[in-house]
Amino acid sequence: MGLGGDWDRSPITAAEIKQGHEAVDAALSIGINLFDHADIYTRGKAEKVFGQIFKDRPGLREEMILQSKCGIKLMEPGDSTNSFDFSGGHILSSVDGTLSRLGTEYIDILLLHRPDPLMDPEEVAAALQQLKKSGKVRHFGVSNMSAAQIKLLQAYCDEPFIVNQLHLSLNQLSWLDAGLSLNRPAFKDVTFPEGTIEFCRMENIQLQAWGPLAQGLFSGRALDDQPERVVNTAAMVADLAAEKGTTPEVIVLSWLMTHPAAIQPVIGTVNPQRIAACADADMFPLSRKEWYDLYVCSRGERLP
Repeated sequence: MGLGGDWDRSPITAAEIKQGHEAVDAALSIGINLFDHADIYTRGKAEKVFGQIFKDRPGLREEMILQSKCGIKLMEPGDSTNSFDFSGGHILSSVDGTLSRLGTEYIDILLLHRPDPLMDPEEVAAALQQLKKSGKVRHFGVSNMSAAQIKLLQAYCDEPFIVNQLHLSLNQLSWLDAGLSLNRPAFKDVTFPEGTIEFCRMENIQLQAWGPLAQGLFSGRALDDQPERVVNTAAMVADLAAEKGTTPEVIVLSWLMTHPAAIQPVIGTVNPQRIAACADADMFPLSRKEWYDLYVCSRGERLP
């Protein structure tokens, strides 16, 4: 997401291409081979950086699973807001743009980025069928969608949705709180759609977590302006990392991966050192007590 510099129209620099190579090498060195993009990330420049990497290193494309997203339209001069667009024409043109920027003939997984209130599921289904038939996209998924929204789309689409990418982290806990909300007045303000995690598990839809490192809140970021619960959780993470002989990043990711939903973290950093710090997160499962201690500490209050 951070490749290519700022979210503007400035040209990509040689330093940004170099940064891309270093980030890719760091990820591959610890066994990460799925790379997550979106047509909007740095206004297309993130995908262009990858396209240049593939030009510089022929054959590298086949070592990767490439995932990208479409459906968000960033505000342009004269617009009043960002918007969402799942029209067939927009989906098809977005994929063509992504393929051009990446310099590849196909995307392994295409995600519909955020729900479009004006979505016509039959129109979406026709666009996805065309992309599949043409060989431009091999698999499909969604992002930031509830169980009901996925069910509506799936009712019209022959191709299964294999991914749902959601905001899940040790700092973003509504996905857990939603599962505890029944008959619990303390959870009345939880807005995460109840049953979404369970639905994805039952339908074998891979849950991916965006923002899983919580922007570094628990792994070294300055906490001067943060609430007590964040400061306390960062200290607990640091203690567990020291006790287990690993990094805070590993503990934060392990907390997600200890959940039985088999959550796949999608780390957003392009810093090679931070990427390396995530190595072997699947090798440090937390005990039930450790998991609950972190959950409650991050909530800032005991479970009812």
